[in-house]
Amino acid sequence: MTRGKGWSHISLATLDMNATRAFYEGILGFKAVRCDQIKVKEGGEIRHVFFDTGAGQLLAFMEPRITGGPTEFDGSLNRPLGMPDGVYHFAFEAGDEAELNARRADLIAKGVKVTPVVDHEWAKSIYFKDPNGLMIEFSYITRDFTEDDGRMQPRFEMSLFDHSPITDFRDH
Repeated sequence: MTRGKGWSHISLATLDMNATRAFYEGILGFKAVRCDQIKVKEGGEIRHVFFDTGAGQLLAFMEPRITGGPTEFDGSLNRPLGMPDGVYHFAFEAGDEAELNARRADLIAKGVKVTPVVDHEWAKSIYFKDPNGLMIEFSYITRDFTEDDGRMQPRFEMSLFDHSPITDFRDH
C-alpha cells in the first residue's frame, strides 16, 4: 500500500456563499479555482466552490438553495453535536513563527477577531472563526516529534467553561 499524499479536499456547508467567498478569498487569500451551480431536480440549486489552500489541497463549501432545505443554522460543527467549541476545527500550515505573526497581524488589520499566539509546546497556533462560525487555526510545528510524543499520557488540564485564549475571541 502506498502512503497518502495528504488530503484532496474537505467540503463544508454554508448558507451564505457570498460572505464565505469574501472571507476565504478576500481575508485569507485563497483563490476560488472551481465554482459550480448544480441544479437539483426536486427544486433549487446548490452552489459549490473550491478554494486552493496550497500544496494541491482544496477547501470546498456547498450552499444548498433547495426546496425544503435549511434557511438558517449554526455553522459551527461543534454545537449541533453537543461538543465543546473547538473540538472540530481545521488548521492551515503557517510555515514558521514570522509567517504566523504576519498572518495574525493581517487578520487583525482586516477586522478578524483572532487569539494571541498559543504555544502548545510542540506547535504554535492562532485561532479565529469564519462567517459560518467554523473555528480555523494557522499553526506550525516548532520541533521534531519524539517517541514520548506518540504515547498517550496526561499532558495538561483545561476547562470547558472558563475563558481561554482558544475559545475567547473578545480580545485581539
